[in-house]
Amino acid sequence: MDLNAVFASPWGALVIFCLRIVDVSCDTMRVIFAIRGKRGIAAMLGFIQALVWIFAVANAVKHLDSILHVIAYAGGYATGTFVGVSLEQMIAYGVATVRIVTKSAGREIADALRKRGYGVTEYPGLGRDGNVEIVHSVVQRSDLPDVLSIVNGRDQDAFVTVEEPKVLSGGIIASREWPAGGRVTRWIRGRQRA
Repeated sequence: MDLNAVFASPWGALVIFCLRIVDVSCDTMRVIFAIRGKRGIAAMLGFIQALVWIFAVANAVKHLDSILHVIAYAGGYATGTFVGVSLEQMIAYGVATVRIVTKSAGREIADALRKRGYGVTEYPGLGRDGNVEIVHSVVQRSDLPDVLSIVNGRDQDAFVTVEEPKVLSGGIIASREWPAGGRVTRWIRGRQRA
């Protein structure tokens, strides 16, 4: 059986569906890496995405009379978007700025974060209902669940915002890795793009 016969069959619709998942996932990741200034990775993903897309669209256009092929093409696009965003969240590449506003647990949260190796800045603030304590930290995105767990364990009513900085200059960011044998902390100093 030749390739044209395969694409004309219902199996062809499944192949188109899978190709669109790969192509759109690559495109989603390409955009994310391009925004973060990772040109080489973005270019490689763009090449793969374009190559797969051409193959998928060429075969989908040949079979526009088949509703199954059209649905597979559109469904692959939707699923690829979901998969691409999910992959980005799993990889959690880059850093995040975490700002915590609490009425009374600022010192406790800051101390707990420091004990885990995170750099922390504390300062007082004035909220709608009076004085507040503000805790500010820049952490690896992969460490966000740990940081949020520390905050929630000390003040479940704390107001927390997480943002992605575009440029970092100076300071220290702790990068935490959790090998089977224990904790390893690597310090990053100086200028770095997020």
